[in-house]
Amino acid sequence: MDEISISKIYKRKKSDRDIFQELMPFKVKEILLIATYYDAYTIVREGQFSDKIVGEYLQLNLYAAPRFTSVATHDEAMEALENRNYDMVILMAGLDKESPLELSQHIKKVNADIPVLILVNNNSDLAYFDKAADKIKNNIDRVFVWNGSTKIFMAMTKYIEDKMNLETDTRSGDVRVILLVEDSVKYYSRYLPLLYTSVMTQTQKVISDEGEIEEMHKILKMRARPKVILVSTFEDAVEVVDKYLNNLLCVISDVRFARDGALDDDSGVDLIKYVQAKNMKIPCLMQSHDTNNAIRAMQVDADFINKNSDTLALDIYNFIYTKLGFGDFVFRNQSGTRVAIAKSMDEFEEKLKYVPDESLLFHSKRNGISTWLMARGEINVAKKLRRYQIEDFRSVKDLRKFCLDVFEASRIKQLRGKIIKFRPNIVNSNHYIIRLGRGSLGGKGRGLAFLSNFIENIYFKKLIKDINISIPQTAIIGVDEYDNFIEKNDLYDKIYIDKNYKKVKDLFLKGDIPDHLVVKLRQYLEEMHQPIAVRSSGLFEDSLMQPFAGVYATFLLPNNDPDIEVRLQQLTTSIKLVYASIFTPEAQSYFSAVDYKIEEEKMAVIIQEVVGQEYNGKYYPNISGVAQSYNYYPFAYMKPEDGFAVIAIGLGKYVVGGEKTHRFCPQHPKLQLASIEDQIKDSQKYFYAIDMNNRDINLERDGEDAVTIKYELADAEKDGNLLHCASVYDYQNDRLEPDLSIRGPRVVDFANILKYNQVPVAHALNVLLNIFKQAMGAPIEIEFALDLSKGKDSLPTFYLLQIKPLIRQAMSVDIDLSKVNKDQLLMLANKGMGNGKVEHIRDVIFMDLDKFDRTKTEDMAGEMAEINQKMKEQGLQYILFGPGRWGTRDKFTGIPVLWSQISNAKVIVEQGLDDFPLDASLGSHFFHNVTSMNVGYFSVRNNSEQNFVNMEVLQKQKIIDQVHYFKHVRFKEPLEILMDGKKQTSVISFK
Repeated sequence: MDEISISKIYKRKKSDRDIFQELMPFKVKEILLIATYYDAYTIVREGQFSDKIVGEYLQLNLYAAPRFTSVATHDEAMEALENRNYDMVILMAGLDKESPLELSQHIKKVNADIPVLILVNNNSDLAYFDKAADKIKNNIDRVFVWNGSTKIFMAMTKYIEDKMNLETDTRSGDVRVILLVEDSVKYYSRYLPLLYTSVMTQTQKVISDEGEIEEMHKILKMRARPKVILVSTFEDAVEVVDKYLNNLLCVISDVRFARDGALDDDSGVDLIKYVQAKNMKIPCLMQSHDTNNAIRAMQVDADFINKNSDTLALDIYNFIYTKLGFGDFVFRNQSGTRVAIAKSMDEFEEKLKYVPDESLLFHSKRNGISTWLMARGEINVAKKLRRYQIEDFRSVKDLRKFCLDVFEASRIKQLRGKIIKFRPNIVNSNHYIIRLGRGSLGGKGRGLAFLSNFIENIYFKKLIKDINISIPQTAIIGVDEYDNFIEKNDLYDKIYIDKNYKKVKDLFLKGDIPDHLVVKLRQYLEEMHQPIAVRSSGLFEDSLMQPFAGVYATFLLPNNDPDIEVRLQQLTTSIKLVYASIFTPEAQSYFSAVDYKIEEEKMAVIIQEVVGQEYNGKYYPNISGVAQSYNYYPFAYMKPEDGFAVIAIGLGKYVVGGEKTHRFCPQHPKLQLASIEDQIKDSQKYFYAIDMNNRDINLERDGEDAVTIKYELADAEKDGNLLHCASVYDYQNDRLEPDLSIRGPRVVDFANILKYNQVPVAHALNVLLNIFKQAMGAPIEIEFALDLSKGKDSLPTFYLLQIKPLIRQAMSVDIDLSKVNKDQLLMLANKGMGNGKVEHIRDVIFMDLDKFDRTKTEDMAGEMAEINQKMKEQGLQYILFGPGRWGTRDKFTGIPVLWSQISNAKVIVEQGLDDFPLDASLGSHFFHNVTSMNVGYFSVRNNSEQNFVNMEVLQKQKIIDQVHYFKHVRFKEPLEILMDGKKQTSVISFK
């Protein structure tokens, strides 16, 4: 289908989040630091300079620290500026003060727009630059003094960013402005780090108090923090006041600074008078080293801070907290007496309903409400309230109603597609995601939140008719609750000692879920009566770099016991077991394979309605499946970019387990090259469903399979669920007919859906894969389920369960087979997957095909686990050869290894045998790990000129290890592995 442009279908109405995205378009990412080796040493000391800078940023929850490049000479500086784009330059001026000034002139000639700052070593050096003021005026943007803390670099960076972003951020985001008027380099070098630290700390605190916000939204909200604008003259200060009066949050001013080119003892007092005359009730702070000026501050209704105070940081913090809307909202009456306090947005709205009229008038006249809202990043609501004055309303009653209506309208609008704090009355909706506990949503949770937001912001009915697109009802317990559980049960020192899974699982099961979470879970179950899935959502799961696909646990619960305490116990046990699944041997092996620390992982938990209906005591969806936007195994006229899907009847456990499914291309759903004989042989024979009659549920004993049962396909036919999903083999005419009234073998081919389009599943997948790969900027995989019963609008519903990036590296290797010496090939495959070149592997593990027994594949998997462990201990990667499908759950179609059992394999080769299929497990978690880690994955159906494995060469190599089924051999020289992802051709050659 034609490419759909997201920009044309995604709603353009800007939410607060959209506005946050637009803020701070200029970011300082690259800084050129020019300093002599001696001057640099005074700062760098033990060489931890960069670490300290990053540390300062992380302390303030700033997610990206700038990168510093240090040079020592004029020539090095000019060369660096020529070879890379820098956002600002810092010149260190130590013993030699003249050279930096000369260099600044050269830099400005090359790039007049790049900010250039001078950093002097100590206060005594400032006199030189005061005398050279005229000389540096056009070349130096500002002088700072080194005060012994790397926070000065953060302040210098933020000073430039705020200066550059001031106009755009105030215009697009109505961001507030803190005006700092100070001409003393010594004082503003001390002041700015304190001010930025206080503002950012307070902003972060306020945002963290809003528990329903996901982590990325918190980061974006930090962009809406007030801008700190530093000026040093009366004229510059007045210009800022006049231009940004409506955004002015406060004025912090020295008393004595330049006016009309000369120092004036009254500049600060007159500036505050000028601001107060605007009648905007803007908080003002006068700061001076002369404590006598405290009286003058009082006379102009300004606060006062002593510059030399030992508690300067605390004084600034308190001013910001109490006067700038960062603290709790204190409702006061006309005399200033406190009448109520609101600590959160919910409390504020509730108190707004009944606070006295005079209190509402008191705050409305001073723009106090919008100021407080802006501090919380509630930009749209704040802007709506700021447009109106008291005079616009006939009565205080009308004013109050207007304020409450603005809050209500904003909440309703923002609820859809959002993550919202748990309330019992909002459980039964799939238009948003409910947060049951604070902290990150984890990888799967982020994917679901992304899906929810997209579904609610795109009018899918225009793109996909005759089917609804939705997500199941979803609640998420954030990772902070995992930390709370570990802390409450004092587990940290116990679970990380030997990491023995059985011991860890017992400790988790004996632990108690925090009381506040148990209360919410009970309230949740009082409203939720559908079967539920309790799914893992680790921080690393489905990430862009390492997906950890299928590594952790998922538990299904019928959730139908008449005793809610039984249901609650089952739910809390499931949560504990999901937490504990971080420590399974499979997960620990995966951590080792990708070189991550298990201590870094934290677990969020998704509680999700199971898609489906109940049929004769069993619960399952009509169809479940997995689809990817990139197909590594296209055939006929398919293109890799057309994608593929695998679908089956029943629960998705069947699909992700890599069992026999129906595979098709959404772009060409009718295309089928398999013979009727193969279609019958490879058809789905059974399915999974939740046993709704099971009252003996023992999750600890039976694990993830506690309530799921394998049923025969005939059971689905009795339930009426083969109607659209199966055809019948007509012996007399040797063809498949989508007519279940005919006697004969049932073949699950979804003919009515895919060939005759009774439900537009293929079209829906085509559109969704197209849209979401654009939205994620990478190939993607989605998991989904279909409920074909007529729901809302009398239409079936297509449920999106999960999305993750399908990571693959750029196609960079081009194999020309005409130039390949086939006498030196160990393997040639024209159905290969992977990209790039590997030249370090000498070790090969292969099966002795004479000993192969398809009934012993589980034993083979056990042997491979032992071999793989030895290879891990030696730090060796290897090439793995073996028959059938690797990673399947069906032991009769391949070797049912877990990913952890072959995790050190860099190349996996499936060899064809007469009675073993070679359809790769494209829907399985195993396969997702293969693709994301760029493991070579090759299929050699049978030896031919274009497909072969040279077993004779393998047999001649030095044997390192031999067990019953497998041999480990080592080549003298590293093998060359070439993977051409575009052509799907791969070769392994030896020397």
